[in-house]
Amino acid sequence: MPGSPVRKRQRPQHAPGGGTVSNREPLPPHEVVERALARSTTSACIVIAEAVSSVNLRWAGNSLISNGDTRARTATVIALDHRADGIAAGTVTRAVADTGQLARLVEDAEAVARHQRPVEDALPLVASRSAVPGFTDPPVETDISVFTGLAPALRETFAEATAADRTLYGYAEHTVATTYVGSSSGLRARHDGPVGKLELTVKTGDGERSAWGGAGTTDFTDVDVEALAGQLAQRLAWGKRRVNLPPGRYETVLPPSAVADLMLHLYSWASSAEAIEGNNAFSRPGADGGTRIGERLSALPLDLYSDPSMPGLQCTPFVTAHTSGLDVSVFDNGHPLDRTDWIRDGVLTALPMSRHGASTTGRNPTPRIDNLILSRRGATSSMNDLISATDYGLLLTSLWYVRDLDPQTLLLTGLTRDGVYLIDSGEVVGEVGNFRFNDSPLDLLSRITEAGVTTAALPRERSSAARTAMPAVRASNFNMSTASRAR
Repeated sequence: MPGSPVRKRQRPQHAPGGGTVSNREPLPPHEVVERALARSTTSACIVIAEAVSSVNLRWAGNSLISNGDTRARTATVIALDHRADGIAAGTVTRAVADTGQLARLVEDAEAVARHQRPVEDALPLVASRSAVPGFTDPPVETDISVFTGLAPALRETFAEATAADRTLYGYAEHTVATTYVGSSSGLRARHDGPVGKLELTVKTGDGERSAWGGAGTTDFTDVDVEALAGQLAQRLAWGKRRVNLPPGRYETVLPPSAVADLMLHLYSWASSAEAIEGNNAFSRPGADGGTRIGERLSALPLDLYSDPSMPGLQCTPFVTAHTSGLDVSVFDNGHPLDRTDWIRDGVLTALPMSRHGASTTGRNPTPRIDNLILSRRGATSSMNDLISATDYGLLLTSLWYVRDLDPQTLLLTGLTRDGVYLIDSGEVVGEVGNFRFNDSPLDLLSRITEAGVTTAALPRERSSAARTAMPAVRASNFNMSTASRAR
């Protein structure tokens, strides 16, 4: 989710820390793992070493204005202190550049553990799996060459925009995060995770109208910035005619980007622990400790799932947990991840759950996974097909400033941004301006009347969680609560 779509409740065993960039040549990450485990004096220990490289381009006014290149490495030590009354955990994360700093990191984590009470989620550590190829290899890094194809395409797009009196603004970023996990149980695991995004805003020469689009990628070879700019130019052309329309409930076509923002919000709240406690929208009303698993949420046979091996959306295939939370536990580090169906054929089938949660409910563990896909099997319709099949309704292009109103119903509020258009008799006939909306992604699932083909999608507000694939959908009664002057 990539930057993770996961909403976590932190526990107090995590001491202040955080990654900073050191000027010293850091220890190789696999040596960080091995040396920290060797120095550990508590009964058990888990070490996570992460190396992150990132490059970016920024443009404004039809010209590149900056580029960046960053490197960062952090280490997390989770010291486990077995006592007569249980197991306490102490976690510290920071940058380490040499063996002296690493020794202090281990000592600090152990000191934290000694002052903590035993935790409730303690379980035997995940045992060693099969040998991990390349565990001792250096981390994979990105560099500016990833934009080799993008930069010339941007120059062409800038020239076309200038000739047409349009102005382009945007940002592209590519990041590779390599994660190494080891534990005193013999676990060794490693993953290289590339992820990239491109965001593009197009404005008319007078600045009165604008349109936004984005793309998620792993290497930018599949990003067609000229085609994206062409789509946004079409939206600007639709905006030449202004149509006054009051707030209300409208049949609405949502593009994959907006669907991704809503489904990520749903995923972040889909906690089994909170559902069992009766504290979220997935609780079964009137049932003590019951959840809505098994309940139909959508009349359409929609599937919502995560799969670390999904082509183009690959993510870490094992649990990496720096701290424990509602549905994640440090004791789950290294637990293998496979495809997990959250919703299958429109029916809620699973909620995120740690190994500890599974041990208390009799279910299988279903840890969170860092990607999210919504699909309707057999779907072939594009967003344009959905527009053509709409008699009267709205085309909402992107969402912004989405916030929670009621966790019990998953009711959200937020703003539409950069264009809402009126559809009449299957054609876009003008721009209607922006609205504040109040709606629930959970309730929306029951009102989706059509879903198109699933494509890679960049959520706008949660763009750091770029590993999503969504269809365009048409939903009834989308609640545009008030008109908004936001642009």
